[in-house]
Amino acid sequence: MKRVIVSACLLGINCKYNGGNNRDPLVVELFKRGVAVPLCPEQLGGLPTPRPPAKIADGDGLSVIQGKARVRTVDGSDLDVTENFLKGAYETLFVTELLSDSCIACVLKEKSPSCGVKRIYRFESDDLKEGMGVTAALLHSRGFKILSSDEREEIEKLLEEI
Repeated sequence: MKRVIVSACLLGINCKYNGGNNRDPLVVELFKRGVAVPLCPEQLGGLPTPRPPAKIADGDGLSVIQGKARVRTVDGSDLDVTENFLKGAYETLFVTELLSDSCIACVLKEKSPSCGVKRIYRFESDDLKEGMGVTAALLHSRGFKILSSDEREEIEKLLEEI
């Protein structure tokens, strides 16, 4: 059976930093067909829901993996949550590798400091910059097919494949 790892918030699970979700009808359809495996890297990393919003400072997800950048909260407390983001990324990788024989793709929430595939928010502002989140970068570096939640046509193709 084919499997698709998905950001849990895309299924409608209330695991976003603010306690909400990013329910996406295409991801819900993947789940209804029995192929979606929902995961929230930030929860897997030990962060609560809700939690302070966080952004990657001085780089992107790959920089965090390499130890060259940190993930910090942007609510005024300026907490370093890098270890939580790394733990969540590696826990997500663990599950993805368990399913590697059947995992055809990972559909991740764009703009997230964990799951962003093409763009993430700048630490200094609400502007977007090119780059991947921590989990997306780790999965990509291990050769998994990563799709942004914004890549509607590609997700529709996944639905046709199953």
